[in-house]
Amino acid sequence: MAENKFLLKVSEQLFLLQNKFLGAGLAQEENIPVGEKIITPGMPELVRSLAEEGIVLLKNEGGILPIQPEQRVSVFGRIQHDWFFVGYGSGGDVHKPYEISFFEGLEQAGIQYNQELKTIYETWCAAHVPDHGYWGHWPYHHEEMPLETATVDAAKAKSDVAIVIIGRAAGEDRENLLEQGCYYLTDAEKDMLAKVTTTFDKTVVIMDCGNIVDLAFLDDYHIDGVVYAWQLGMENANALGNVLSGRVSPSGKLTDTIANRYEDYPSSANFGKEEYNNYVEDIYVGYRYFTTFAKEDIRYPFGFGLSYTTFSMDLDHVEVSDDADAKYTFFVKVTNTGDVSGKEVVQLYVEAPQGKLGKAARVLAGFEKTKTLAPGESEVVCIAITESDFASFDDSGVSGHKDCFVLEEGSYGFYVGSDCIQAACMHTATYDTTKVIRQCQEVCIPTPSDAFAVLNPLGDDSVAVATNGKTFPATAIALGSRDLRTRILDHIPEEIPVTGDQGIQLADVKAGKATLEAFIAQLSDKELIDLTRGEGPMNSALGVSGNAGAFGGITPSLRAKGIPALITADGPAGIRIRRYTTLLPCGTAIACSWNPKLVEETFVKVGEEAKRFDVDVNLAPGMNIHRNPLCGRNFEYYAEDPLLSGRVAAACVRGLQAGGTSSCPKHFACNNQETNRNYNDSRVSMRALREIYLKNFEYCVKEGKPANIMTSYNKVNGVWSHYNYDLVTTVLREEWGYEGNVMTDWWMQEDASPEFPEVRNNGYRTRAQVDVLMPGNLSKIGKKYKFDKEHLRCLQAKNGITRSELQRIAANVLRFALTRM
Repeated sequence: MAENKFLLKVSEQLFLLQNKFLGAGLAQEENIPVGEKIITPGMPELVRSLAEEGIVLLKNEGGILPIQPEQRVSVFGRIQHDWFFVGYGSGGDVHKPYEISFFEGLEQAGIQYNQELKTIYETWCAAHVPDHGYWGHWPYHHEEMPLETATVDAAKAKSDVAIVIIGRAAGEDRENLLEQGCYYLTDAEKDMLAKVTTTFDKTVVIMDCGNIVDLAFLDDYHIDGVVYAWQLGMENANALGNVLSGRVSPSGKLTDTIANRYEDYPSSANFGKEEYNNYVEDIYVGYRYFTTFAKEDIRYPFGFGLSYTTFSMDLDHVEVSDDADAKYTFFVKVTNTGDVSGKEVVQLYVEAPQGKLGKAARVLAGFEKTKTLAPGESEVVCIAITESDFASFDDSGVSGHKDCFVLEEGSYGFYVGSDCIQAACMHTATYDTTKVIRQCQEVCIPTPSDAFAVLNPLGDDSVAVATNGKTFPATAIALGSRDLRTRILDHIPEEIPVTGDQGIQLADVKAGKATLEAFIAQLSDKELIDLTRGEGPMNSALGVSGNAGAFGGITPSLRAKGIPALITADGPAGIRIRRYTTLLPCGTAIACSWNPKLVEETFVKVGEEAKRFDVDVNLAPGMNIHRNPLCGRNFEYYAEDPLLSGRVAAACVRGLQAGGTSSCPKHFACNNQETNRNYNDSRVSMRALREIYLKNFEYCVKEGKPANIMTSYNKVNGVWSHYNYDLVTTVLREEWGYEGNVMTDWWMQEDASPEFPEVRNNGYRTRAQVDVLMPGNLSKIGKKYKFDKEHLRCLQAKNGITRSELQRIAANVLRFALTRM
């Protein structure tokens, strides 16, 4: 095993070298775009609105913002000319049809600026062109221009307000690091801030950063305003200009807690390890941890974001239904009590009794964003939640209901407000007895030999989850006893009798002239196996140039039966092909809008773009939980909270699919770091899985109904996700009722089933009901499709997979193919 792991790592490095020096591998990265710069009608306005609503105003002392018409600003920081429009990898690298410079954004917003200082930076940047790197080796930051005191003094004489821009980027295969120029400021940036804030009376900092970075520098310098601008895509500067000028009042809210220091985050002691990470913080991710154990370590709370106006919130009334899963509907009156128009986000949190399980002090159960309210105007927003939205999962049986979502007896407080700390209790409900909400199956059991203690306010042990020296109560992680071999054998489907070729085309099934079962009955063993894999290379000749690969009708035999080739393309920031397409705001900025309606409307247009280029699957949204701020792909994902993440993802899915393409939420599940992502094991309790890391996907599946889902690279409690029967068959398909297609992330690791040693690799994947290996080969180096004889041997082995399991896979793939005809 160790030798195989070494060889696979060598293979991956060869692949990166190919991509860098030989122009091989990722065709999307190596080619320039072709075709007309067609802009989808209505798209710029939607992207601009989404960017505006995702900008978060963190600080505004003395009302320094908005910039007044008579004021002039001096802009510092080389990022003003070398903007990070998006992060790297799957969630970036879109060939945008245009980009707008920061100064063009200021000009269209009517903001005056210091032209002489702009010219100084232009000249220096032209002589110090940044290295944009290559896959997995992109820059985190760009070298800052050394700033002379005389330059700052001259700028002060010509302007009223200083704007300092700090830029950072990370991405796929590019984890953030606890280093200067990444999570921390460089010495040159510190020097810039020191000189600017000493000279200027008014300073605004704009953070052009896809991820959360260290904001401790706010304690060291006199900074009046802080705008977290994320990475806002091709309408970046227009959106920023509108917010800075006051044309639009900021309404973005944080989707993560910003702690005082990195060491205060609850996963800081268990993140970025090569072999495995113990999820010691358990369900206490982000604000769940801080509100329960460490409010003093919060710099800016989850849900926080300032506006240029003020709002009041008053509970109008609450309606409660008597359904089995009772529905609470909160009617909250929001009034604009300030002087300018704006939007507000009403956030509803629940505080559950500690009971026997132990609970977080706050859990987001619902939210709603208002329309634009004029000064003095009111709106009553409706937030409907169910008991499932705030139930707790019992993985140990301590409540008397093992493997159930429950509401333990006691009093529940419902808090309404504009962030998780400010929210005030406006309603209570009492449960006289413990109520079972849903019975689940035991899945993804932690390995007893790898057991560890997890955070719990009722625990008898103690554990240090962060690296700040604090310890908190803990309990032993719950273990289980499910017999996976028996579970699998009990669920082997019934085989469809083989008929041989009857001349039935897939179009006949589409037209209702034949059943899908009759069509599948024609397929040979080879054809069934071919349906479980992609074509092999990326940038398939069967689709638009720069696509991510094809599956479905990838062989002449399959195409002869009318099965179409199904074309995939990244990704979360737009359609990443060798064509000009819209570059969206990064995922975190999208979620910071807290506006699923706007997200859905925008992604309808993205779906239309994808359809125009005959893309069948947009490999989006990326929706893993922000467990730790250093995760390189956090910019691509949405939030530290599963409900917010799941609701935004569901809106993305509905939009894409209404627009004419299909979606593929990713990465299922626990893909929370890029470090050694192909081998790392996420060791996590069954409770944390159910309440945090699967919950967002559950919302997305049930409310968005995606046609595809992508598994993650990593292991979950010792089992790679692309082989994980518990995740894909038991939870996703059986419990959640998912009937769509499941594909691997690109390539997968080799392994054999512990329960069925004769079942290996693609056979192992088939048994888990992961339908398609993408882009088609186990190895990244082998590009051409080659029939997998080992897969056939797994079918023919005495204790191997069954033909009915291959037929089940075929049905999943073909049901999707029928939707694309």
